[in-house]
Amino acid sequence: MKISVIGTGFVGVVTAAVYASFGFEVVGVDIDPQKIKLLKQSVVPFYEPGLTELLTAQQAGGKLSFTTEYEDAITASDVVVVAVGTPSKETGEADLKYVFSACESLAPYLKSGAVVVVKSTVPPGTLHEVTNKIKAHTTVPFYTASVPEFLKEGTAVADTLHPDRIVIGVTEDAAFEVLKTLHESLSAPIVRVSPESAQLSKYAANAYLATRITFINQIAALCETANANISEVIEAMGYDARIGHHYWYPGFGYGGSCFPKDVKELAAYTRKIQLPHNFFEFLDKLNEDRALSLLTQFGKKVGGWSGKKVAVLGLSFKPHTDDMRVAPSLILVPYLIKAGAQVVGYDPKATETAKKLFAELEEVEYADTIESAVSEAAVVLALIEWPEITTHEFSRSDAEISGGTAWFIDARNQFDSAKIAAAGYEYLGVGQA
Repeated sequence: MKISVIGTGFVGVVTAAVYASFGFEVVGVDIDPQKIKLLKQSVVPFYEPGLTELLTAQQAGGKLSFTTEYEDAITASDVVVVAVGTPSKETGEADLKYVFSACESLAPYLKSGAVVVVKSTVPPGTLHEVTNKIKAHTTVPFYTASVPEFLKEGTAVADTLHPDRIVIGVTEDAAFEVLKTLHESLSAPIVRVSPESAQLSKYAANAYLATRITFINQIAALCETANANISEVIEAMGYDARIGHHYWYPGFGYGGSCFPKDVKELAAYTRKIQLPHNFFEFLDKLNEDRALSLLTQFGKKVGGWSGKKVAVLGLSFKPHTDDMRVAPSLILVPYLIKAGAQVVGYDPKATETAKKLFAELEEVEYADTIESAVSEAAVVLALIEWPEITTHEFSRSDAEISGGTAWFIDARNQFDSAKIAAAGYEYLGVGQA
């Protein structure tokens, strides 16, 4: 089976490399010649563990190649995967122009019976539009399907190789059989649904996970005024099999490239179909308010931010990625600078990204090590749970500052408060009185 993957962003590159590892012939397509040149050298413009090694191995084995030419890639392909971006418009709706453009470009080169798979995150009903746009530019019979991705940045290669499920949204049996064969080497349930259900399942999964984060942040806010501890609340309620102990992350709210975008797009879709109540708008608002609420709260506890050196540990939106899209640091760092703090940032992978995003904030400093970041810091703010940060042994000598108490803010409740206190810091967690 021959496969082409249109779009060499995060999803497209990972998908192409993993399909090639199954033994299929895969061609990645992108209109950006510089990106293709770098991919041929196994160079990607983002950090994702294991991806460079996988690209190198599959290209060396002759199963994976990259091109800017649609005709070269599409003509012999049995499956054509559309994995281009769907950025949000100002209204919150998904912008589908790249999906439609890719489909119009691939259509003239389709072989008879090829399956066009939309892997991009799109709202229900999009596959019908895709089908019509392809029909306008070809006379050969073809199939379309929706196969959403459920990748997590930082573990995308492992997620693709060991998925929880494969969701195939399709109406024709022939197309389903092809896609079933494509994924049969994976030991994961294959769920056949309608295209609309497949598209909505991606949004629903991300919105649910975002809801869990927002919910536990609301409970954490209650804990802070009720003399309760959010970790104890999670422990107690988690024994209910319907709830579980997993995926409770009290902190500064959810971020990244998917949760904020997908929640906003569900809110926009809800408005579009004129449902009388829009839960997703409320969810989005609660999350956006969370970071400023915590900053205000912590600011009062540390006696104000002005004049204090604050070490911000973790600038990416989550560990194991250099992605800073909707990262809490994007709100936190400008807020601290405006409040008069001296900010020093540290991140194992995202420092260069941060320097670009904070280019106008010339006051921000960056440290190459945790030791240099926290040295003489009045406040250490452990923002993201990178292993380098959570396993670091904080020193009493760093906590000895002139002018009073050194504070340690544990933004994800990852540290032993007793050990932090023994290191000389006044510990502050989330959701604790």
